[in-house]
Amino acid sequence: MDIQYHDRYAFSALPDRPVYDWPGGKRLAVCICNNIEWFSFMTGLGSDHTVAGAAQTTRNYAWRDYGNRVGLWYLFDLLDELGLPASHNLNAAVLENCPQIVDRIRARGDEVIGHGITNSERQDIMDEPAERAMIAETTAAITRHFGTAPRGWLGPYIVQSDVTLDLLKEAGYSYMLDWPADDQPFWMKTRAGPILSVPYTIELNDSPAQVFRHHTGQEFEEMIIDHFDEMMTQARKYPLVFTIVLHPFVIGQPFRLHALRRALTRILEKRAELWLTTPGGITDHITSLPEGTVS
Repeated sequence: MDIQYHDRYAFSALPDRPVYDWPGGKRLAVCICNNIEWFSFMTGLGSDHTVAGAAQTTRNYAWRDYGNRVGLWYLFDLLDELGLPASHNLNAAVLENCPQIVDRIRARGDEVIGHGITNSERQDIMDEPAERAMIAETTAAITRHFGTAPRGWLGPYIVQSDVTLDLLKEAGYSYMLDWPADDQPFWMKTRAGPILSVPYTIELNDSPAQVFRHHTGQEFEEMIIDHFDEMMTQARKYPLVFTIVLHPFVIGQPFRLHALRRALTRILEKRAELWLTTPGGITDHITSLPEGTVS
């Protein structure tokens, strides 16, 4: 076959990179990345709790709506109880339809990341003008409701077109989460200058793990703890980013939330050794390092 390549970044082996610390001399950064999504009723794309690719129905629409109506509020309370910051990948349509969510995020001081207008569509099949307009509309809506523009982006369904990186940089974004290629941040090329790729796990992600692979809440808990313990070991050699990715319509189900509570409590036994932060915090620290520290 004719192998295709991209020119966004060069290969970099982890042991060959410069070593640096996170703030306070910490070696493992921890990010809770939550997704708050809005879906078109009975049209477009959307998850189903029984089978991947199922048709849109009132049942699976309501199951997803549970996240914004109930599950998210359970999760907010848990984060408050544990004293954890979080970032929220936010569909712009949520802002008009669920104003109480905006109020709670603002009260917590959490970070908001652009996540398109709705998760009923994906941007990798849009043409360039349509994708540019979608990014602009998302950015404007978040700016209007939160007073500042988002600096980070996660595409719906974690996908990009050939020009997404260029459009994001041109729209003023400084980092994105769509390329799960590393446990450290790295710079990617765009036609308007570099943009930072911040680690975002697709493994410790409740949607593929518990919806599509049908892992139980306890299995997801074990995955989180095993992943964390091994990263604590690896972080003796390398500065790393540990992320947990959540969706309130999945993790907000009480039996799953209880398992998450146990996992987070276990992680926070090491609180003094961790940098509890957000992708924006990661970006700020990386841009403060001497040029060339990060590949």
